[in-house]
Amino acid sequence: MQESPVVIITGASSGIGKQTALTLGARGYRVVLAARRLDRLEELAGQIRSEGGQALPLPLDISRVEQINDLVNAVRKEFGRIDILVNNAGAARHLWLDQYSLEADIQNLLQINLVGMIQLTRAVLPDLLAAGEGQIIHISSVASWVGIPTYSLYNASKFGGRGFMTSLRRELRGTGVVVSEIFPGSVDTDFAQDPQVSWKARTVTPAFALLSPQDVAETILRVIERRSTRVVVPWFMWLAILAEAHFPRLVGWVLSKYFYTKDGVRYTWRQRGK
Repeated sequence: MQESPVVIITGASSGIGKQTALTLGARGYRVVLAARRLDRLEELAGQIRSEGGQALPLPLDISRVEQINDLVNAVRKEFGRIDILVNNAGAARHLWLDQYSLEADIQNLLQINLVGMIQLTRAVLPDLLAAGEGQIIHISSVASWVGIPTYSLYNASKFGGRGFMTSLRRELRGTGVVVSEIFPGSVDTDFAQDPQVSWKARTVTPAFALLSPQDVAETILRVIERRSTRVVVPWFMWLAILAEAHFPRLVGWVLSKYFYTKDGVRYTWRQRGK
């Protein structure tokens, strides 16, 4: 009897990561839950096990290389294999550039969203190459294509991640390892609900375009089953990506309607009358 695939999910303590763990666990995947909040991971693992699934909660601060190595070694020891990596962990703080601190904000965000993701991918790669199969999935964003005011650091990390995954996909051609990217639009989570955030998904995104964590989790499942390489959700967000590529001045004009300065104070479009 063939054993179920082993899937590492980072950022599994909440939002997209949590829903992905529940969805894959219910489908028989052996899920490794990785995040900083071990108490939440243990609670989630208990829920998955109670429904007949297999789950291994492991602490991970993706900004620390030693914890990345410890995680990979623990998975090898427990299961003897790694089949799929879902790079979902991330950080966001959408402010104007001069409001970010040089170290606490800039270095931390890029370390988590880009450098740590690359380091974890590098750490699991030998297992996938040795098996001659497997999949690396990066939960990116439409913000990896479209530059948005107050998203400068987030955009930098996501643009960088897209470049990394594109190059890696070409490096791994013919190895049997699939490199996949998912580009969601706005997702209804607590991910970026910082009190200083200028742009909140729940307040500026039309209801028909706002995704739930479950929507993204189901997309991840489809990407695994179909071995897709690039998926944009919802699909019509491709229009924003194409507009940015071919009509960048128009996109800039549209975004200017949402962000502007008045009397030295910065507002979003929806805060103009407040």
